[in-house]
Amino acid sequence: MTKSRKKCVGKYKIAVFANFLDNIGGAEILSLILARELDADIYTTNIDQDKISRMGFDGIKIFSIGKVPRNAPFRQQLTLAKFRKLSLKREYNLYIITGDWAISGAVNNKPNIEYFHSPVNEIWAFKSFVRSNLEKWKRPLFDIWVFYNRYLYRNYFRHVEKRIANSNNTRDRIEKYLGATAEVIHPPVETGKYRNDQNGDFWLSVNRLTPHKRIDLQLQAFSKLPSEKLVIVGSYEKGAKHFEVYREYLEKLKPANVLFKTWVTQQELIDLYAKCKGFITTAQNEDFGMTPLEAMASGKPVIACNEGGYKETIIHRKTGVLIDNISADTLVAAICKITNHEAEYRNACFNRALEFDTEVFINRIEKVISIAIK
Repeated sequence: MTKSRKKCVGKYKIAVFANFLDNIGGAEILSLILARELDADIYTTNIDQDKISRMGFDGIKIFSIGKVPRNAPFRQQLTLAKFRKLSLKREYNLYIITGDWAISGAVNNKPNIEYFHSPVNEIWAFKSFVRSNLEKWKRPLFDIWVFYNRYLYRNYFRHVEKRIANSNNTRDRIEKYLGATAEVIHPPVETGKYRNDQNGDFWLSVNRLTPHKRIDLQLQAFSKLPSEKLVIVGSYEKGAKHFEVYREYLEKLKPANVLFKTWVTQQELIDLYAKCKGFITTAQNEDFGMTPLEAMASGKPVIACNEGGYKETIIHRKTGVLIDNISADTLVAAICKITNHEAEYRNACFNRALEFDTEVFINRIEKVISIAIK
């Protein structure tokens, strides 16, 4: 944090509410960046300090409001319940909610802002997808759970005083499912951390190991490209059954030219971005998607499905390729299109990433904060 920024926000005491910090993805990194840049405290449930440190976020004050189970739906339901009971009695000037299951914290903690990564995907945008992956006997129970949580979510949503969406895609979901508007402020990428090295012999993919990321398509594509290599950095929660089941499924599909890595350090990840030929991401209707920006900050072209937040960051044929009707075959075609032409995308990728730099993000957030606290 710069001295000028610390002076600007120092007069405000801010708390950030995050779901859990035991599995670090894009939403969790955003919470950590906010806390670091705004000199804020974080309130969450589960904490894995080792993972947080490995991602380069030491020195942040993080408080647990109580542990929750690893497995859904108990994990989410208890998180919602714990934040509903949380009352910091105006100990802070402002509360920033960054977790979808932490929305209940808005009831007792005001003034507040919620930064939406998406209204809870399990009960809204991805409901049908989640339901279809359940055993048949569980589906009626899931329907009841969805009905109940939609009721709770709408109730807690009324207590959110200022709404920020991480993308136009998320803003549209808020309007569709909740009948409300939101200001769009895209998440940050810390461009100064990334660099571009001479290309290695591999492509890179960075994901949580969950079905809607469609990592199986990547495995199928590279089984058709034996001369190419893919490194998949996949985070998952050990002991969480749904993560373990999907990981085992992917291991069975994995061809010999694909390597899985789990929980690399921040520096190892930066090195992989710097040395890869290009980046591949296949998530279904992604809320926004931070990893393509990290790849572009490293000067690497991105191949993605033409869906969701990817349409807001990747410029087709300039910073990579957006694929309509993604499949293993269309993914193979895109990889072949970019292979041996990676350097042609470099400067456009650098410049695009700078438009989403952390400083741009924090400057916009600070303007919202100054209005909210008044």
